[in-house]
Amino acid sequence: MDIDGDGGAAEDSSRQVQVRFVTKLKPPYKAPPASISIPANLTRLGLSALVNNLLQAANGDWKSEPFDFLIDGELVRMSLEEFLLAKGISAEKVLEIEYIKAIAPRKEEEPSLHDDWVSAVDGSNDGYILTGCYDGFGRIWRAAGTCTHVLDGHSGPVTTVCVLKTTGDSTDQIVATASKDRTLRLWKFGIEKSLDQPKKIGAFKILRGHTAAVQSIAAEPSGDMVCSGSWDCAINLWSTNVSETDSGLVSLKKRKKDGEDEEPQSEGEAVTTLVGHTQCVSSVVWPQHRTIYSASWDHSIRRWDVETGKDSLNLFCGKVINCLDIGGESSALIAAGGSDPILRIWDPRKPGTLSPVFQFSSHNSWISSCKWHPTSWFHLVSSSYDGKVMLWDLRTLWPLAVLDTHKDKVLCADWWKHDSVISGGVDSKLCISSGIPVL
Repeated sequence: MDIDGDGGAAEDSSRQVQVRFVTKLKPPYKAPPASISIPANLTRLGLSALVNNLLQAANGDWKSEPFDFLIDGELVRMSLEEFLLAKGISAEKVLEIEYIKAIAPRKEEEPSLHDDWVSAVDGSNDGYILTGCYDGFGRIWRAAGTCTHVLDGHSGPVTTVCVLKTTGDSTDQIVATASKDRTLRLWKFGIEKSLDQPKKIGAFKILRGHTAAVQSIAAEPSGDMVCSGSWDCAINLWSTNVSETDSGLVSLKKRKKDGEDEEPQSEGEAVTTLVGHTQCVSSVVWPQHRTIYSASWDHSIRRWDVETGKDSLNLFCGKVINCLDIGGESSALIAAGGSDPILRIWDPRKPGTLSPVFQFSSHNSWISSCKWHPTSWFHLVSSSYDGKVMLWDLRTLWPLAVLDTHKDKVLCADWWKHDSVISGGVDSKLCISSGIPVL
């Protein structure tokens, strides 16, 4: 079987290489294990056509689908010949090529429309998407186009949102939002199966203490606390406990709405403040009980010990930093983006290195958000003011997929249900790209 670099029949066969295709995918994705001779000028498209032909021969019902290819743990993004030459791999021996499902969305859902810029998204709960909007409202979406709750209370644009992990059998969900109005608010709602129209709810707790707009919030893994970064350069830590014994409790009052008493609303003060950044704290992440990471417009990324309030890591990257996330191998890698088009990744486990271990530079404007896939060591998503969302794999410098669903700056992106990417932007849309086969 001769296949050329574009997936068609080769008239002038190039140099041949012996290969064996292997995969960790389950049947019917397993190709025969025998080694075969193929043209060295095949690219990914040709290799994908070849594997599909092998699978079709073994299974007449096979429906063709795109694959990606790994040699020695690196994704092939050029012809085989060029790849072997670049990596100094001998073409004399049988080459083992691993194939995986190509990571790209299979479906674009209908956009979910907001009344203003969509500034924040959180997809960490499989049951719903939480969004923040410049119209001052948070929203809960059960699916594309299906808004079940509107979070009503902020007096300024909502800039950041996060889902708190709920424990036990409680069907109540607790989420947090923060705003340019300098407050954080906590909200409680039930997962309703069917609502004719969105239900408006008020916050059960307001957290006050920042002296400027709040830019980022993150929940401690148990959900007992949240932290917030602000334009006042401070990181505040807050208790989410709503019992009467809450040390941050200032007042408890019933609110009246339409003449009826609603849930009591309490106000909380910061439990502690982490001080050190000299400009806006643009992003905070709380991956482990004792550890908070923060990024700032002062060009630094810091890692804080919650118990002592001291920073134990201080990375300077020479650029304003907009976004930060912790994940990848052993949930230890730091991904960050900011005022240039480069997505940078550091590995703080490597002693003495303050340089990024990866740099991805396919965007062409500021990077607004970056998020590691919740279970994969290799995959992450980024969004940018260039209007694009990109999917990345650490095993290649080129994006796996470029999503062009937005018509203006993209302000936020996240994963949802492990196989979807959600994003929001200046075009007032929440977009959902689904069917992404990350294993």
